[in-house]
Amino acid sequence: MPTQDQIREALRAVIDPELRRDIVELGMVRSIDAHANGVVDVTVSLTTPGCPIRSHFQTGVANAVRALDGVSGVNVSFDVLSDQEKGALQQKLGRGGGLPTGALAQVANVICVGSGKGGVGKSSVTANLAAALTAEGKRVGVLDADVWGYSQPRMFGLGAQRPKVSEQRKIVPPEAHDGIKVMSIGFFMEEDAAVVWRGPMLHKALTQFLEDVDWGELDYLLVDLPPGTGDVSMTLAQLLPQARFLIVTTPQPVAQRVARRSAEMAHKVRLEIAGIVENMSGFVTPAGERYAIFGEGGGQLLADELDVPLLGTVPLTMALREQADVGTPLVFADPDDPAAQAIRQTARGVIALTPVELPVMASSTPAAPPEVKPVGMSLPMA
Repeated sequence: MPTQDQIREALRAVIDPELRRDIVELGMVRSIDAHANGVVDVTVSLTTPGCPIRSHFQTGVANAVRALDGVSGVNVSFDVLSDQEKGALQQKLGRGGGLPTGALAQVANVICVGSGKGGVGKSSVTANLAAALTAEGKRVGVLDADVWGYSQPRMFGLGAQRPKVSEQRKIVPPEAHDGIKVMSIGFFMEEDAAVVWRGPMLHKALTQFLEDVDWGELDYLLVDLPPGTGDVSMTLAQLLPQARFLIVTTPQPVAQRVARRSAEMAHKVRLEIAGIVENMSGFVTPAGERYAIFGEGGGQLLADELDVPLLGTVPLTMALREQADVGTPLVFADPDDPAAQAIRQTARGVIALTPVELPVMASSTPAAPPEVKPVGMSLPMA
């Protein structure tokens, strides 16, 4: 039989998807009892009696402990943290305003879409991937984290809308085609206004988008990252250790080598790379002719180098650009277009790689959040 210390160490693989720390670090493991017959009893303390992800904690704890040698069965029970324990946890996490109340608790999968450089079509891939996942029957949200180059409001035809605030003081994201929830700094800015912020401001805004937005039940939250490996990408990696990273590149060798740096960043912050999408994989004319304007094979080379799947090769078509400008993803407007078909295939690959349960399991303890001083900034509300 494993010892209590071994069982406790195994339970570090169980992550609270909203507090983004493991349940051992959070002090949520109330007791561990290992019996001679191989059965282990674990009591987990929840932050609220009606925790919406209670069953997912039960699955995560059972799977983590059952994987240990000598364990024949696992019983998981629950109680609730006392007010004093909650206060200590808030102090430990530096949350003077209280513990989260469920903003991300019902989001099953978080996919960060990134690239090494700008101009590779990352945002259009994000918008159309959201549409493709929706077409597959999934509930989808899009967080436009490209603070300086925000474009999702325009790509979804939501440029004139502003988010509302619920009675619970949560930001309600506007919804686009077939219920896709979209959140972007662009909703709070004058049209085409530049965002001139330093690291602490960015960290505060992104934290608000994750914790103060009423995302509700989602199968996928797609996060459109800015290009490169700067503050925003690192902050989100630390705030969302359970997320997966989808890298967009073009076939061009130069773009492929720059995208390799994004992969290196993902490894350093312990983000799992879900796969590669090769965008602009040739230009397809309205007559069906194909021209390899940016070369060929860069996406496959990067996927082979990183030992991850190449999830899609998306050609450049006239309709892909046109629909991005008018605010309707190509997947909805013309599902038979070669680019739309390629993105639909990419979406099926993403679905095959991601779990249906909430991501309470993780292979390692996530990195600590960046140490920044809070700033007196709050997003303007409608």
